[in-house]
Amino acid sequence: MLIQDMSRESSIILLKSTEVGRIACSRGSQPYVTPFNFAYNNDFIYSFGTVGKKIEWMRDNPLVCVEVDKIVRRQEWQTVVIFGRYQELPRTKELDEVHQFAHDLLARKANWWEPGFAKSLKAGVVRPLEPVFFRIMIDEISGHHAIPDANP
Repeated sequence: MLIQDMSRESSIILLKSTEVGRIACSRGSQPYVTPFNFAYNNDFIYSFGTVGKKIEWMRDNPLVCVEVDKIVRRQEWQTVVIFGRYQELPRTKELDEVHQFAHDLLARKANWWEPGFAKSLKAGVVRPLEPVFFRIMIDEISGHHAIPDANP
């Protein structure tokens, strides 16, 4: 197997063609990582969730890390890592246009609101569903890809 760096352009192509990744945030010295659905547009990753651990932690510390990958097989894959900053998109006069853009971008995908807006139980009690649109501003992006080595 041969592992190489991906160009920024190749990393963006992977982001555009992927809908699910993992987002990591932290509170104090405790990291937290979870899958999330997203859409990429112009150096931003747009997503949607409901108030819970991920949203609460990103509100406290907006520095996040996103990982996206495409795995064909063990020796053929691509992975992109992004360092960025969380920005909540409330429905305010200042952010209404960006909020609507995020909604419309995400709504192009089937079932875009799942799992964020799915009914969930916490300690046996139905969790209230408070919708939150947000975006991640990309500060840094890097990627690697692996291909089978033709000359093992």
